[in-house]
Amino acid sequence: MMDKDAAVLQGAFLLANKLCLPASLVSLQKGDWIRVERPVLEAVREVCRQYESDDCPTTRSTCWKKKIVCVVWLKLLCRETGRDVEEEWRENPFFALQNGFPDVSHTVLLEVVKSTAAADIFAQFLLRLPQFEISAELERVIQHVKSSPTGEDDIQVFLEVWWELWKGSDEQEAGGDNSIETMFANQFSRLSSKSSGLSPQAAKRLKLDTLDQQASSPSPDVLHILLYALKDMKDQILSTNLCLQALSISLDSIYTSYLIDQEVQLSPEEKMLILLKVISTKEKNEKLSPERIRQALRDLHASHTPSQFQPCQMKLDEAFRVITELAQFWISSGLMKGCDSSIPSYSALRLQQSVQRVLTAFDEAKVSAQESEKDLLKALLDLLAFPAIEINPEVYVEVATIIISQRLEDYQNFAVLFARETSWATCDERWLDCVQKNQAAFLQHDTLINLTSTLMNKLHTESSDVIHCRKLMKVIADIFSALSLEDKNKSLTAMLRLSSRGFFGCPVPSAVSDGFEQELNMAFNCIIQGGATSHGNLITAASLVARVAFQNPEAALRSCCHSAIFNKGAFSLMAKILQQLPGLSGQSVKKAKASSNETRKEETNEVKDDLNGGSLLCWCLQETIKTKSLSDGEKEQFLKFLSLLMMPVITVEGEEWRQSFVPPQEVVNVFVLPNISLVGHSPFDTELSIQLLHTVLCVDIQEAASSHHWVLDCSPFPLLYILAQLQDQALRSWEQPAESTVHHWSTDTKELLVSVLATMGQLVAAEVAAGSSSWSRALFWLYNKMEDLDWTVRFHLKPLWGEHFKNEVPSSLLTVCDLPEQEWSCLDLPQYGQGTGLLAWMECCSISDSLQSTMLSCLSLDQQRTDHVNMFSKGLLVALTQILPWCSISQWSRLLVALRDLITSGRLHVPFSLEYVDYLPLLDLRRFSCELRLSVLLLRVFQLLCGSSCSHWLSANSWAHVGRLYAHAVRDVMSSVRAKLPLLSSPASSVCASTPPKPTAKTDSDSPCTSVKASKTSLEETGSTPLKSKDSKEEVGAVPSQEVLFVLSQLYCHVQHIQVMMPGGQCEQLFLSSLEILNHYKAILSTFPESSSPLESDNTRHFFSTITDNLENQEMKAALQQKIAQLISSAASHKQIIPMQ
Repeated sequence: MMDKDAAVLQGAFLLANKLCLPASLVSLQKGDWIRVERPVLEAVREVCRQYESDDCPTTRSTCWKKKIVCVVWLKLLCRETGRDVEEEWRENPFFALQNGFPDVSHTVLLEVVKSTAAADIFAQFLLRLPQFEISAELERVIQHVKSSPTGEDDIQVFLEVWWELWKGSDEQEAGGDNSIETMFANQFSRLSSKSSGLSPQAAKRLKLDTLDQQASSPSPDVLHILLYALKDMKDQILSTNLCLQALSISLDSIYTSYLIDQEVQLSPEEKMLILLKVISTKEKNEKLSPERIRQALRDLHASHTPSQFQPCQMKLDEAFRVITELAQFWISSGLMKGCDSSIPSYSALRLQQSVQRVLTAFDEAKVSAQESEKDLLKALLDLLAFPAIEINPEVYVEVATIIISQRLEDYQNFAVLFARETSWATCDERWLDCVQKNQAAFLQHDTLINLTSTLMNKLHTESSDVIHCRKLMKVIADIFSALSLEDKNKSLTAMLRLSSRGFFGCPVPSAVSDGFEQELNMAFNCIIQGGATSHGNLITAASLVARVAFQNPEAALRSCCHSAIFNKGAFSLMAKILQQLPGLSGQSVKKAKASSNETRKEETNEVKDDLNGGSLLCWCLQETIKTKSLSDGEKEQFLKFLSLLMMPVITVEGEEWRQSFVPPQEVVNVFVLPNISLVGHSPFDTELSIQLLHTVLCVDIQEAASSHHWVLDCSPFPLLYILAQLQDQALRSWEQPAESTVHHWSTDTKELLVSVLATMGQLVAAEVAAGSSSWSRALFWLYNKMEDLDWTVRFHLKPLWGEHFKNEVPSSLLTVCDLPEQEWSCLDLPQYGQGTGLLAWMECCSISDSLQSTMLSCLSLDQQRTDHVNMFSKGLLVALTQILPWCSISQWSRLLVALRDLITSGRLHVPFSLEYVDYLPLLDLRRFSCELRLSVLLLRVFQLLCGSSCSHWLSANSWAHVGRLYAHAVRDVMSSVRAKLPLLSSPASSVCASTPPKPTAKTDSDSPCTSVKASKTSLEETGSTPLKSKDSKEEVGAVPSQEVLFVLSQLYCHVQHIQVMMPGGQCEQLFLSSLEILNHYKAILSTFPESSSPLESDNTRHFFSTITDNLENQEMKAALQQKIAQLISSAASHKQIIPMQ
């Protein structure tokens, strides 16, 4: 159905056709258009007026103009090609409107274009055609313009079409496949193919074919056609404005066709200056319209972009000669005298810029040109010298606001300029309003940082508007929140470059800071309460932290550190959040330059300004922990938090390792090196430093193959020396430390210290081996510095010494060990006199497994001589007594291995005494000989240690330490005994399963209370399910259960003996060991009830009770007596349910 507007237009053209009678619009001459134009122009105005407001054409108004030009042109083509109505109504989308129009000619088409000011629309249609068609249509336009009568409006249409062709397709006006331009091009292609006799299938390929035709066509260049047409029209150009337009368009066409081969990039500042000159040419009361700025930007773009109509035939000299002839003609005609006005016209400004561009290109590209032609251009430029104009910042803001809000060409770069120019920000309300309403235009990293700098400048001025600043801060935070995660991290890194305290680097009004504090607290409360159980929640939490971190990185990191340490379990969540925000790590931020000599107002600011971005998190951690003494749980969270942050993160997209949030060398340099010392005065104690260093060394860091290990960035040799000194102190840790001079550490820390020292030595050794010449001086320095330390410390760094140094040991060791001279040398140590060789030998055995193996294989002992074996055994007993208090758990474990080897090989003679039996049962104890002898040996050691000669040797802490070592040995013996009992039934298997494994150095120091309770539960459960054997007697005969019970009874007696001997008699470790022995005894009785007769059980109970009565501690005694009483009741109950044979 045809609408009203279409009917009005059709009626107007039919009326115009009627006014031509007896002729028609087809035969209308140019001079006759004035007779028939009135109804057409009134109809166009009527249709378009309803869609226009404030002299600014809307999209729909422009759309109707396009339709009119399109329909008139297609009507003309249909007449020329001969239309088929049946085909037209099916394939022509404009058929309904076009069919009501009378036939027209090119004259009507071009007069409609001229009368309706639609030259730009006509040119846009032209641009959709193949170039040879464009040339043909231009020839018709030129012919029409030159035909009489020729007025200035004809020349104006010609120049506008020319320049619109050079500007190219208007992307903002042109639509997609359903645009009027596209539909016109399709219809033009269809009608052209019809006129040439092509098939419908071939018509679809017309565009591609015509491009080939264009390449081989001998038709003249577009520029050639236009320039020579202008030359022919020079006499008709009688106004200064047209003359200026013609020259500027001609020069720009030459510039873009010959003098540049790629787009000339103009900065937004340069564009802004040109736009401001354009704006200065508008009338005094004329409103600054977006369309005017848009067209000015298009003009700029066209003037600096290579033309799509590249000349093939016409040379630069020829084209330039035409221009100079025209310029000389118009100058001599006096048309250029109107250029000397103080307020230049838009055409004059454009010509000035065009001349400058061409002259610059001639100079830079060294293009050959006649001097006379250059002189003419310079003379022309002199005529176009205009006074400079002064423009206030408000005009800048207005122009930039229009470009940004209307999303005009290059608006994003104008947004960067808008954010960067602080002078524009003085127009507070208009400037802020633009940012607030066009946040999407500022969604880029550079723009955001410029806005940030502007806000910081405002905040740091004394007369800052608090309300304005708070609004702007919120807008900036909103823009930041809308960025991608990648851009967020870039912006965080940039903010760290500006200030580690963000917007609050200098004092700001309290109203501003209070608002931020509320946002910060709310963000972390939401995160802590909500958690981040899913990936989406984690991204949300990271975005919340990033938002507050961008405003104040230090405050956000402080909150992260506080939550990670003091909120139970929050360390993992905080680490995951920070791993999403590597921009906060600041590793790409260069170290701050040396500060100026000016004194800052706040001392804390000085400290933070000296920090580089990478140490900000560590600095915040230091500030967090120094204000409060950390509990063990908080220390553990601190260590785990840093451990997670040091772990490299794998990016999902690239499957590549990303740098860790905190490099391990930074952790060592910030937390370990300044705090680890022989005397602990730092709030960050040395024990925690060692734990942290161990954590760092355990992190798996992916080092590049070509780079050195990070440990070399941590002063490795001084650090090794400090660790060696601490190890030297730890060897005597059981001694009462002098006040504020020696650390008193836990057993776990001592073990960690040995592990850290050895690991550091291996890492540094690998780097030294790769470049030994570079490190020789440092290596000798460290070796010499360690001369004052205990001789055993050097063996922990054996990989580092390599083959550079011999193994130095006390000379007494060489008397008991055959060691090769080429690898070993002796030290004259006064404390190792005659008879101390076995002491040194045992110390070597305790240091490492490899050294222990060497000592056992090189031991000098003639086993054929009994006096030698006896002397060796007695000497070893004394040496073991001496070394026991110095041992750590790992060292003691190695010594137990060595003692077992000596016992089983017959080199160590330990006679087994029967002091804890009334009679010796008929048992085969050979398989348990080693365990019994080892237990007796330890008893003899403690008899010496607790004797009168040594009773005051050890302190209370030392007795507790040796008690733990003996308890460890007891557990070791029990594990060995249980391993020799092949428990075949399911209850027996559960007993075996309940048996704790042989403790390692790492777990030895754990409280055995837990393991004893676990064993007790398991064994009691086993006891509640008695074994139902078909032949219990045969099983007892096959399984050495009686022997195991006997060994356990001896072990229990030895433990009780030692506990009674020890000062105080209240060693908790030995008490727990006694309970564990009784639990195992009970479990075996339950599993093998025939192992002990009722009389034997009663005797055992009486025997155990008698031994236990010697304990002084009543609570321990009662607990053990209760457990002993349960042994008999358990055995009796199981015997009652055994079936009779």
